[in-house]
Amino acid sequence: MRFAVRRLTSAVVLLLSAAPLAADAQQPPTIPRLCYLAYAPSGPHDGAFLQNLRDLGYADGRNLTIDFLSAAGRFERFPALAADCVRLKADVIVALTTPGALAAKKATSTIPIVSGPTGDPVGTGIVASLARPGGNVTGLTQMSPGLSAKRLELLKQAGVDRGRGRAR
Repeated sequence: MRFAVRRLTSAVVLLLSAAPLAADAQQPPTIPRLCYLAYAPSGPHDGAFLQNLRDLGYADGRNLTIDFLSAAGRFERFPALAADCVRLKADVIVALTTPGALAAKKATSTIPIVSGPTGDPVGTGIVASLARPGGNVTGLTQMSPGLSAKRLELLKQAGVDRGRGRAR
């Protein structure tokens, strides 16, 4: 999972580097704003994500603003949180759950969204296809149709009794 967090962080950094800077040389450059939609107030990947950003030279409050918005364990809160990200004028939205990514996608078609490791981004409507996601969403998936089919095959070979979960 550490590899996935590192890839996610790299995607965020690439999008942040594309954030527009102020055109007028007289004004100080704007600090990119990252909106982090979390399911719970503190998750297992938060520390690794922040550490990877620090390793790449980004620090909250110095050259990056990070708004941590938590759904407090309630998926139904994601639409309001995604709307807050738009209101805050985030340069990038990071959503590590499928409901968070869907809410962000519905809230904006212009702010880049980086979705964390989700199950089936095509089936849930996060992206149009894995080959060409389209829109403003990119990210990682845990989906592996070939692996799922192989797992089912192995279960059948092991003789797992349907409905009881025991070997015959």
